[in-house]
Amino acid sequence: MRELPHGDAVTIVRPGPSTQDEYGNDKPGPPVEIPVPGCAIAPRGGAGASTELTDARDTVITGLILYAPYGTEIRATDRVRVGGELYEVVGLPGSFRSPFTGSAGPVVAALELVTG
Repeated sequence: MRELPHGDAVTIVRPGPSTQDEYGNDKPGPPVEIPVPGCAIAPRGGAGASTELTDARDTVITGLILYAPYGTEIRATDRVRVGGELYEVVGLPGSFRSPFTGSAGPVVAALELVTG
């Protein structure tokens, strides 16, 4: 899949290389932001589209599916900024290349946003 000409741009926010504090302990470095143009974004279908939890507080969990151009590197530890909101990557993203035609499909990643 090539970049979609009418697709949306997202930003992958990846943990930066670790650094050390004054005591020699590892600490996370500043995040690295990677823009990815030409993506498709869709709500997760069915019951997984969003969930409300109202036990001790109002919590809403919203799920999206990100279709990024083939070859985009998305890691399970990444976060993805979509429309100003920062989503967590859920599980391992996957991609597909047809064994019949050799055509490449998108990199597909499940995203989740927890609010409240």
